Amino acid sequence: MMQATQIESMLIALGDETIAAHSQRYFKTAVGEYGHGDRFLGIRMPVLRQQVKQQSGIALDELQLLLTSEYHEVRIFALLALVARYQVADAQGQQQIYQIYLAHTQYINNWDLVDCSAHLIVGAYLFDKDLAPLYQLARSTSLWERRIAMIACLYFIRQQQLGPCFNVAEILQHDNEDLIHKAVGWMLREAGKRDLAAEEAFLAKHYRTMPRTMLRYAIEKLPQSRRQQYLQGLA
Repeated sequence: MMQATQIESMLIALGDETIAAHSQRYFKTAVGEYGHGDRFLGIRMPVLRQQVKQQSGIALDELQLLLTSEYHEVRIFALLALVARYQVADAQGQQQIYQIYLAHTQYINNWDLVDCSAHLIVGAYLFDKDLAPLYQLARSTSLWERRIAMIACLYFIRQQQLGPCFNVAEILQHDNEDLIHKAVGWMLREAGKRDLAAEEAFLAKHYRTMPRTMLRYAIEKLPQSRRQQYLQGLA
């Protein structure tokens, strides 16, 4: 069983400087941007997923160490490994992984880190439980915790339970961050794929005041004529 330091060294060796340079720009790591200070190795997601499969036995303590790495792809590796472990864990193990996840949200600090994991850990864990922690995350001062709350709702949506999505979307509808606007719009669109009437009922209350990006994401799959009605305030 490999230790965290060995895993990190292995991933560093797989890095590609050209890919890393592109990722630094794509994930907004300049001063004043949302990913400021993050460091990239330059490893594509399929390669990371393959490495997770090959190192499936790594201990949870080691995964926690990897989750605090300065390197973006090492943190993704840790999150993908936690997701894989969660899916085969018993109830106690799932609770432990959920708790580890919430204890390390400061390191789940870019949209791809959230989007590959929040629904499969936070959403999956809270699915049959009290949702107060979900709504607490939605009201967090942390951009990433708010995005975790919204993306966690994807698990509920896929189980045909749309209420949590609309509840979190209502909390976040006036958020100041573009990354939240996109996440809310995306989840509303996903909800609409299951129940368009329910999505449009939500939009009827809020579309005139929600941020334009949020609205555009939410109505992206609607017929052109219907999209124009929303965008022109005539829906």
